[in-house]
Amino acid sequence: MRVLVTGGTGFLGRAVVAELASHGALVTALTHTRPGLSIPGADSVRRADLRHLIGLADVVNEIQPDAICHLAALATARESFAKAIEYYDVNVTGTINLLRAVEAARLKRPPKVIFASTNAVYGSGKSGALTEDDPPNPESPYAASKLAAEQLISGYARTGAIGASILRCFNIAGATADGYGDPDQTRIISNVIRAANGEIPHVTVNGDGSAVREFTHVLDVAEAVRLALRSTEAGYGEVFNIGTGVGLSMMEVIRAGERITGRSIEIVHRPPAHEPHTLVANVSKARASLGWKARRSSIDRILADAWKATNRGQRQVKAR
Repeated sequence: MRVLVTGGTGFLGRAVVAELASHGALVTALTHTRPGLSIPGADSVRRADLRHLIGLADVVNEIQPDAICHLAALATARESFAKAIEYYDVNVTGTINLLRAVEAARLKRPPKVIFASTNAVYGSGKSGALTEDDPPNPESPYAASKLAAEQLISGYARTGAIGASILRCFNIAGATADGYGDPDQTRIISNVIRAANGEIPHVTVNGDGSAVREFTHVLDVAEAVRLALRSTEAGYGEVFNIGTGVGLSMMEVIRAGERITGRSIEIVHRPPAHEPHTLVANVSKARASLGWKARRSSIDRILADAWKATNRGQRQVKAR
């Protein structure tokens, strides 16, 4: 199987490329900035910008992929308020261009498209376990742009031109097998690791830190992508939550970080935020339809792998 992975040099992209290659796929990693990188498992690394249709179409036509894992996106909710047009341009126009490139390539058979979306499309109107049937309520340009891309892909799938699976991922964390950690410094796991390393003076939490969220190891998400490729059929567009169904409070995450790193982490409490207390995934559909389960997503494993990646294996890690 020939697979094109957009965002193939990113955090999730690297994990997906390696996962697919280890199961026999011929994988091309697509990047818009860094074509010289060596990506473990990639047959080739190609450069094209999702916003530039001609160059993107040339790559798709040359590769003639059987499947596309569409992972490339701008993905920071807070930043998206200041850069709303750019977020829609990359996440929505870029998705339109990718579908146009598929159409122009006249592939021998409808390709499978796996789209990495986000639990942020649900918004904060409901507390507890979220199911795929819950109505979306995006509350940032980022979330709205991802939902729009979901709708584009699902609508195109219904024409029979592609088969699609949309994976709504819950807080991807940890590190790839080759030791590449999450570069997003706005996330709690990244900040716990940075604080333990002395890169920042403290970790901030809203209120008393009792808000509950969940975290999914990047290697588990990569496996979900592979299993979704196996089950996706032309003419259908399915949505799956990809998470653990098990939540942790922010304070529990920080205390786990202290245990794993052996470092004391200072905490600064900000005023309580207007947010749901508990947001976790109902993952029964992914388990039943894909045969997928988050096997590596204990908080200890996530933090241990992130710590090792940050420290390049030079420090002892107390993983459980």
